[in-house]
Amino acid sequence: MSAPRLKATPLPGIGVQYDLVTREHRHLSVVAHRDGTRTVSVYRADDPDSCAQSLRLTGSEASALIDALKPSHHSASLLYTSDLGLVAERIEVGATSRWNGRVLGDTRMRTETGASVVAVLRRAEAIPSPAPDFRLVGGDTLIVIGTREGVDAAAAILGQG
Repeated sequence: MSAPRLKATPLPGIGVQYDLVTREHRHLSVVAHRDGTRTVSVYRADDPDSCAQSLRLTGSEASALIDALKPSHHSASLLYTSDLGLVAERIEVGATSRWNGRVLGDTRMRTETGASVVAVLRRAEAIPSPAPDFRLVGGDTLIVIGTREGVDAAAAILGQG
């Protein structure tokens, strides 16, 4: 089965509308308003263009719903989440990782995902702000900050996702 596609449509002066069609062919949308609120809409099964139910959520209610829908937000590697949609997470470089012995810049992580490595934990040492020429070693733990999607993509690059 292919991964679901989330379509984003800018709504000038309002925010962005995200549309998803489920594997059961149900149409859902979320309007992310500029004021931080969200409107979640479910469309009728017999007429995917007709809204059956719409619910307006505050920013904190939307965050609580995200936590309920994506329990991985409570993983042991998660360090921090913010109201700005950023997360900080630990991602380990495995001993057999293709990145073991290579420099951080070779991963193209920031370019490909928008997520940033803000520190590397190596044994009892913390290396803040590693440069692109920083050589990774199996067992390193990278502290990565970005959007949930960006951090997940970074973990996938490092072979953890």
